[in-house]
Amino acid sequence: MSPIAVLKIGGDVVAQPGPLAEVLRDVAALVGKGWRIAICHGGGPQASDLQGRLGLKAHKVGGRRITDAPTLQVMKQVLAGEVSVDLVASALAAGVDAIGVCGVSGGLVRARKRPPVVVSGGGPEPVDFGHVGDVVGIRTGLIEHLWAAGLTPVISTLGVDPEGDPVRAPVFNINADTVSAAIAAALRADHLFALTNVPGVLRDRDDPSSRIPRMRAAEVRQAIAEGVIVGGMIPKVEEALRNLEAGIGAVHILGVGAGALAGEAEAPGSHGTVLLGDDTAA
Repeated sequence: MSPIAVLKIGGDVVAQPGPLAEVLRDVAALVGKGWRIAICHGGGPQASDLQGRLGLKAHKVGGRRITDAPTLQVMKQVLAGEVSVDLVASALAAGVDAIGVCGVSGGLVRARKRPPVVVSGGGPEPVDFGHVGDVVGIRTGLIEHLWAAGLTPVISTLGVDPEGDPVRAPVFNINADTVSAAIAAALRADHLFALTNVPGVLRDRDDPSSRIPRMRAAEVRQAIAEGVIVGGMIPKVEEALRNLEAGIGAVHILGVGAGALAGEAEAPGSHGTVLLGDDTAA
């Protein structure tokens, strides 16, 4: 059976044509070997840039973007427009028969408005994030249909509530990590690859050579308790543990580099950190 994988690419990587091309050449190589891959992308840096050029101020609480009506308009233009087009064009140049798909298309990413929630760094009161959604369903058949046609979907992470309004279904901004994980879980993917600005989970966050090749869930929890995993890596690995519990075979945290994705796919732990459930055979 052909491996199924979801690849999350952040807007910061899309903004770097050279490193992005290296990643997409790896995608082309894997697809050529029979892998079925869905690419999910964000666009945070591009959205912040457009907001600045439009004279709009970005509002964030605890590092999370508040999506008011003008910001949602920006996210539509950036995610389903600029970033999607640039990423698909780069994929085609790398030999990937890619097709851009917005999460709204065909109700691919179904969502509901996120209720006000208390967040770390946001004070004691619940925060209303505006037009931000929580994923409630993924239309996997659409992705599988594209694969059957020989196409690699490039998914912009907007969501929609088809039943939310009889005139125009509400559209929501959703974090790309959240959408990629939801898609991977719905597909029962063998692998979820999350590209980051570091080569994996490090024993010493200031030393890239201290990368930990593989970790079981229990080892991750122990590393957090002992202070080995610190800072911004904590929410990444905690999210990875939830993804494993949701049925994803393996979660890979890796950096961008020539051959990194293909190497990690063929030999998990060789180029990044592969996170596995305690009972996963590997």
